[in-house]
Amino acid sequence: MLGKLFGRGGERPAADPYALPVPRRQRNGMYTLHALGDQRVLGLVEAAGAGDWEGVKAALGPFDLGRDHGVLDQLADLDGVQDWIGRAVEEDKEHRATALLISGARHVSWGWEARTAERAVNVTQDQWRVFHERLHIAEEQLFEAAELRPEWVAPWHRLLISGRGMSLGDVVNRTRFDAALRRDPLDLETHIDWVSQLQPRWGGEPGQALAFARDAFARAPEGHRIGCVIAMAHIDEWVESESAGCLETPEIQAELRNAADHSILHPGYVRNPGWQRDFNMFAMALSLAGERHTVRRVFQALDGACTEWPWSYFAEPQKQFARFQRRA
Repeated sequence: MLGKLFGRGGERPAADPYALPVPRRQRNGMYTLHALGDQRVLGLVEAAGAGDWEGVKAALGPFDLGRDHGVLDQLADLDGVQDWIGRAVEEDKEHRATALLISGARHVSWGWEARTAERAVNVTQDQWRVFHERLHIAEEQLFEAAELRPEWVAPWHRLLISGRGMSLGDVVNRTRFDAALRRDPLDLETHIDWVSQLQPRWGGEPGQALAFARDAFARAPEGHRIGCVIAMAHIDEWVESESAGCLETPEIQAELRNAADHSILHPGYVRNPGWQRDFNMFAMALSLAGERHTVRRVFQALDGACTEWPWSYFAEPQKQFARFQRRA
């Protein structure tokens, strides 16, 4: 039994020396993960929040920002970064590529903040204008970052997001997708964004995204986090569907169990900073599918740690996490 819960030999994963202390839990036994649950990432966020470029560079030492999408997300989503990162771009020639990547990623997120999550018909002309202005800046900076550091996958992943927002079309987006995968054929975040790109709401055909996800998973080694693409493809199918119970079939439950067993629950899976997000993808997908066995193992591993995404598809993300956690 312990072997099933914790992996080979029944042993728990080794303690992470950089793990942040678990904050006081809410009454429902959950808490929201902060700074990827990592002390080093927290130092990075604090330096960025203070506009301390030297501190940001020092804190980035343990990470490869050109591939660590989760770490880059922390900077891209941090309000205020746009106020000082431009100076780093202009003044720090040695680290210009890093500054460009951070600024470009921030402008993509900042652009979507201006657009809001409203349906296109409800976005005002002024919101559209600001959205496109920020994405244009992002594109220029990300392309230059990609030229300076051709081995980086992160600029191409962000360009894929901005290209979708600017409606640049299938040919452009496919070119950016291919460029990202040439640098990392199993990059999970690029695959997840392409799953969204293939959904009908972005011009894809029904079933196309799921077929793509299955093909990607079939080519992945055991223990690789690319298995999360199966969870996200089913979540996206649920988003597209008019039926809340569309995932509640034995076939989907079995597919999700298999994907979890061969990725996040496999002994070879590496718990890098922010690993909880991978587990949250499966927690949500398995819960929506009404699965009752593997979902329990996933929530046990999370031990109450909730990530904002993908639960943000719900109007009340934390409430839904807590509800499904209780059921598990």
